[in-house]
Amino acid sequence: FSPQVDSANAGRVLASDAAVFLKKSGLTDLVLGKIWDLADTDGKGILNKQEFFVALRLVACAQNGLDVSLSSLNLPVPPPRFTDTSSPLLLSGTTPSDVPWAVKLEDKAKYDAIFDSLNPVNGLLSGDKVKPVLLNSKLPVDILGRVWELSDIDRDGMLDRDEFAVAMFLVYCALEKEPVPMSLPAALVPPSKRKPISVPGTMPLIPSSTSTKEPHQSLPPVGILAAKTPLTQ
Repeated sequence: FSPQVDSANAGRVLASDAAVFLKKSGLTDLVLGKIWDLADTDGKGILNKQEFFVALRLVACAQNGLDVSLSSLNLPVPPPRFTDTSSPLLLSGTTPSDVPWAVKLEDKAKYDAIFDSLNPVNGLLSGDKVKPVLLNSKLPVDILGRVWELSDIDRDGMLDRDEFAVAMFLVYCALEKEPVPMSLPAALVPPSKRKPISVPGTMPLIPSSTSTKEPHQSLPPVGILAAKTPLTQ
């Protein structure tokens, strides 16, 4: 065990210690809760060494777009990534700048053409403009909600050219029956977004009076897709 999670060196990890450590994976609390439930087989709130390694493998599965389930444990995945670079157990770093982007050049050209056809404003598309394209895929609304969450990397309720390409890439993956990942794999983060991420909370929560965005654009992403309005093609 790393001393980070087994501070008492007792050969087991408490839920509180594990939660702090696992949060460094960048996965959502919902996914981490599911991982904990699967790893803590006897429900005692403590992981032994074997259960802790099960949790780590499930983190790696979630980071690489696989389902968080015991059936994924036998699949080959790279080690889990944590933001804490001092851990001897794990690979550090979240998005190395030299990882090639998963979106191929020829596909990017197609996605750019669709992007331009939707009349972006200042290089951005609002959720209202992206919604019909997503719904057109006939994918389940919960999947499309996750696609939106993953592709709106800067969380501004709008997609730029690269974020739209990520959304289209994920949609086509889902249409090929590939699972949409719970968190964006490093290879899918656009090179333009690969810079130190600002600490959450530094952005003002209330838009300033000079903001030109309309109020409805700040709705949660799921709200964009929840209203099942009939599409007029």
